[in-house]
Amino acid sequence: MIYIAEFGYSKKVMEHFMNPKNVGVIENPDGYGKVGNPVCGDLMEIFIKVKDDIITDIKFKTFGCGSAIATSSMVTELAKGKHIDEAIKITRSNVADELDGLPPQKMHCSNLAADALHEAIKDYKNKKKK
Repeated sequence: MIYIAEFGYSKKVMEHFMNPKNVGVIENPDGYGKVGNPVCGDLMEIFIKVKDDIITDIKFKTFGCGSAIATSSMVTELAKGKHIDEAIKITRSNVADELDGLPPQKMHCSNLAADALHEAIKDYKNKKKK
């Protein structure tokens, strides 16, 4: 595929871009995170459903490039079924590694995906305290 060779995208990045997992919105989520990058214009939203501190469902909406969509898709796959204390440890490096790497100029996209997940988990924890 031309994108892989020309732009340095792995097959996994292309798969998650072309066929993203967990796209959508969860009505009345237990946790919600929204992050953006004003420089590139990417915007990510993550919605989580949690039962007994396990992420039972997770969805995302992303406005951005192919890498932003791929990293959002991958972070949802990494977090689904995990305990929130385990999911909050997912880093940008974990996301990029699971996608078999990202071009250096696109690494900021994996930051946003992990950050949006962390914000959703923080939101869940704050709601739980109340």
